[in-house]
Amino acid sequence: MKSSLSKFDSKTAIAVVVANMIGTGVFTSLGFQLIDIQSGFALLMLWVVGGVTALCGALTYAELGAALPRSGGEYNFLTRCYHPVAGFISGWISSTIGFAAPVALAAITFGAYLSSIFSQLSKNGLAVLLIIVLAIVHGSNRKNSGGLQWLFTLIKLLLIGVFCVAAIALVETPQPVNFLPQSSDLNAVLSGAFAVSLIYVSYAYNGWNAATYLSSELERPQQSLPKILLSGTLLVMCSYVALNFVFLYSTPMEEMVGKVEIGYVVAQSIFGETGAALTGVVMSLLLISTVSAMTMAGPRVLQVIGEDFSVFKSLAVVNRHGIPRRAIYFQSALAVIFVVTSTFESILVFSGFALALNNFFAVLGIFILRQKQPDLKRPYKTWLYPLPPIIFLVLIGWTLFYILKERPQEAIVSLLVISLGVPFYLLSNKLSLQDNSEKLK
Repeated sequence: MKSSLSKFDSKTAIAVVVANMIGTGVFTSLGFQLIDIQSGFALLMLWVVGGVTALCGALTYAELGAALPRSGGEYNFLTRCYHPVAGFISGWISSTIGFAAPVALAAITFGAYLSSIFSQLSKNGLAVLLIIVLAIVHGSNRKNSGGLQWLFTLIKLLLIGVFCVAAIALVETPQPVNFLPQSSDLNAVLSGAFAVSLIYVSYAYNGWNAATYLSSELERPQQSLPKILLSGTLLVMCSYVALNFVFLYSTPMEEMVGKVEIGYVVAQSIFGETGAALTGVVMSLLLISTVSAMTMAGPRVLQVIGEDFSVFKSLAVVNRHGIPRRAIYFQSALAVIFVVTSTFESILVFSGFALALNNFFAVLGIFILRQKQPDLKRPYKTWLYPLPPIIFLVLIGWTLFYILKERPQEAIVSLLVISLGVPFYLLSNKLSLQDNSEKLK
């Protein structure tokens, strides 16, 4: 019997992947990277290396997602590959940091762009309003949710393309930046500064795994998931390299160092004040799809936790359209709390570290799953295995090591938040067992 509930199609899922990735990171990261790195080649290599890392992760997740087709992303993978406590901690990271924090960052940036043009508007007020409106839309039904996501992602890709072409066409005198490798660039690429900058890039690429959070709601997930993950990641990699080339080609480095609103600074340099104001509005529109995509994907983690742990069962409740409305509202409430209580950079670094660690153990899980369940049906197997997961683990491991070394405060805060997942698991498991035993009486 065919289910009466509609499913998300591949087009919508690719839009979720693209929109999850293209958001705050690419329009804010360059300013932080320029503090320590001034090489055009090394700066572009950051985005190439980040893209290769994301592709390797996507190839690995494609196998895991096809073999374990349930919503929840890393929560599902770590539960099956390691132990329920590992899955719970992963879900804890995703629900407390992984989506709520990036939603807050994208919403804050949305507010920053609009309030820089319309000074009478409140940056945080705009951010909170956007989060609330999108929570209401995505808490309704899949037609509204998927339609909104696809429309804003298409607009985003078209605007990025127009911005890049217009910028190159209008720049009369390109900046004296050498994008070809020089003898001194090897030291820059192998430096600690490069590794630390990769955390910003990794954050910008975060979202290549977004479709795995919707696996149970996709049409033919075992066949469509690999195509969705790889297509979305490749699209974003090309967009990121093109954008950063345009930023460096058109605007003096000293004007961008330490700046958050890179898109606005570059537009000001190319188009002047009026053009920059218009671009600021455009940039804010781009971020709507990012907040929207994470409002779609993240609550599915809370939903599957609620299905597995009765103490959180209220988060697993769906409306008549199969939408986990309560989980959507809960994540959005957390994002609002981040907006009104935290600074931009502190959210960025500590959430980036936690998410990279989460992805690291999920990708490592492919080796464990092949060892534990060699006969498990795998509709898709990672291309060139074991190279993609090894490349991913080496690059992410290198980045995590340097974050611990260079930014220990943010790393320690992140580890403390992660460790809180253990007592919450023990308490949740105990309460769930008590609840189940009472039902059996």
